[in-house]
Amino acid sequence: MAYLADYADTGAALYGEASANAGMTPADEARHLVAYAPLVKRIARQLNSQVSGAVSREDMEQIGLMGLLEALRRYGTPDTGFGSYASLRVRGAILDELRRQDWRPRAVRQDSHRVRDALRALTRKLGREPTEKEAAAALGVSAEEFRQHVLDDCAEEMLSFDEVLQESLEHAHSAPGPEDAYLVRRSLEQVLGSLNDKEQRVIQMIYEFELSYKEIAAVLDLSDARVCQLNKSALAKMKAALQRS
Repeated sequence: MAYLADYADTGAALYGEASANAGMTPADEARHLVAYAPLVKRIARQLNSQVSGAVSREDMEQIGLMGLLEALRRYGTPDTGFGSYASLRVRGAILDELRRQDWRPRAVRQDSHRVRDALRALTRKLGREPTEKEAAAALGVSAEEFRQHVLDDCAEEMLSFDEVLQESLEHAHSAPGPEDAYLVRRSLEQVLGSLNDKEQRVIQMIYEFELSYKEIAAVLDLSDARVCQLNKSALAKMKAALQRS
């Protein structure tokens, strides 16, 4: 869980914004953009897999590069903490644009709502989360169709770790200093520790190693849809726990 320390410190910078370096020249910016371009490509590849190619990876990379440029101008000359800070900014920029475009077809959105309501009813009836087989049978669809429903639903509600972190900082203090950052870090570690093993591993592989759902599914021997569900449930638990703290 050590990687959370970087994210908590980065979150303090995100909220209070790290000191900008007014002396950075366009040539400096261009050099740093080239150096951190692979980070943008990794995040674009990851998010592109999560939205089933609805937006081209090239477009995501362009949006991500603008997020990277903004991160550079806010942060100043990159140091050892810039990678985590830039990752949050780049991912946030791409997610904001996806939401702004409202890219999902209306029929898909309506279908996701129907499936979500049916799964809630089934969960109440069973008193537990239904298995994939049970859910598919209840919906009258194949296992593959159900997995696609889950991926569509996750894509609609794309919640990211940076948003959970941002909300925790806003809840903690209006202008977090070192002590506030430490408290947020400790809270994040406690919340992450309360997740089950698979949820912890999914969070780490997405936000530290920047793996796609397909890559994580191969490592954990799960379906893409199950990885999506684990990410969504873990972030929802973290968000709820941080709001209570």
